[in-house]
Amino acid sequence: MKRRDQFMTVARSGGTERHPSERVGDFKEYKTALTEAEASQQASRCMDCGTPFCHVGEVFDQVKIGCPVYNLIPEWNLLVEEGRFQEALDRLLETNNFPEFTGRVCPAPCEGSCTLSIHEPAVAIKDIERTIIDIGFEKGWVVPRIPAIRSSRSIAIVGSGPAGLAAADQLNQAGHQVTVFEREDRIGGLLTYGIPAMKLDKEVVQRRVDLLEAEGIHFRTNVTIGADIALETLEAEYDAVILCVGATEPRKLTDAPTRGVGYAMDYLTGVTRHVLSQEPLSSDHDAKDKDILVIGGGDTGADCVATALRQRCRSVVQFGKHEQPGTMRATGNMWPDTPLLYSIDYGYAEALQQFGRDPREYLIAIKRFTTSESGQVTGVWTIQTTKTKNESGAVIFEEIEGSDRYFPVDQVWIAIGFSGVEENVLEHLAVASERGKIKTTRYATSRPGVFAAGDARRGQSLIVWAIREGREVAEAVGQYLRTMQQTG
Repeated sequence: MKRRDQFMTVARSGGTERHPSERVGDFKEYKTALTEAEASQQASRCMDCGTPFCHVGEVFDQVKIGCPVYNLIPEWNLLVEEGRFQEALDRLLETNNFPEFTGRVCPAPCEGSCTLSIHEPAVAIKDIERTIIDIGFEKGWVVPRIPAIRSSRSIAIVGSGPAGLAAADQLNQAGHQVTVFEREDRIGGLLTYGIPAMKLDKEVVQRRVDLLEAEGIHFRTNVTIGADIALETLEAEYDAVILCVGATEPRKLTDAPTRGVGYAMDYLTGVTRHVLSQEPLSSDHDAKDKDILVIGGGDTGADCVATALRQRCRSVVQFGKHEQPGTMRATGNMWPDTPLLYSIDYGYAEALQQFGRDPREYLIAIKRFTTSESGQVTGVWTIQTTKTKNESGAVIFEEIEGSDRYFPVDQVWIAIGFSGVEENVLEHLAVASERGKIKTTRYATSRPGVFAAGDARRGQSLIVWAIREGREVAEAVGQYLRTMQQTG
């Protein structure tokens, strides 16, 4: 009989983090998995509550609850607590195609909806998940699952990010013939080039790609649909096409200099490409001995901070237009919604170690850039603001007189989010779109037999949502193929 009181006696603990002064010297993962004993102890904190909000996985109005892929969290927590890791792995893989990715880089909405988190630190769900899958690979439990029967149906998937790979995995396991097209030289999409290696080791991504390939999925790299192969060609050669092209059109910053100002994803991609292949690093992507400004307070901006630190920048600062979050939930951010709380992410801990201060500046606005005679950015003048809401609920920012400051800057990285699918990609695909996203009805686009999923359909989101989208579009395509068979 499981005890029900360990959450009162066992303190929360995640995996071991390498010391900031050590890890800032390389691009290796900064955090390790829990040991089996640690994972079992942490899993014992699960309350096995009557309604496990952690795996609800829904959005009600603006409230986001639990795990989007409906991970059976209380079930595999119990199995881990009892040391039954192989059974826990089987249960985990029922709902999540790639727990080695989510266990490393997912912001863990499941933990925000953990019942224990109402009054205590949540169960370390994400760390337990990573431990389960890492042990599975280490002990040889994760092996190729080759379908016993193959259908005659073929599917082309454009884009090899988490949505595309999840769709490929589901359809391949259903026995269909799947080919994934990727415009980059490596499979993985943002998993490979958008997320720094210190958060997600690229050997972890390649290990999964190798497994999928061994299971029968075909991968074609360095192929751009619309330039190298027309979408019409895919429609003619395959029974269905799925567009998982992401939403990587960056939001623009107006009135910025052209020299010394770039987009965060270009920076992260360039550095990761250099780390992986040792090809020459563009001087524009080298922060050594430079004063770096990151504009945008999200995770992508935080990754830019951590990357610049590893390149030995002279200084780094990150601007956010919103106020500093509190250490307790705000009135409008009540459980089980995803908590918006102040935390010291890995890059910020490293900045604290190196420079003695958190690099984030809140409620700050840029008044103007300064440049050299050649047009190279040299700094920014800023002003602090206040944030209020009017009677209709609209957010109002007002400048604080006399709060002007100057920051010397050699390089600016814009990380204020993405507006949708890249404009030239939408032009090549020629599918109906709306506000930068591919328009769909139950994942079907305006072109018969062509489907879309992931950020391209839903907009910029989390890896775990992309996996759910990939699973659901695979189900929609499967139904479409069955209908074809019945009518054809």
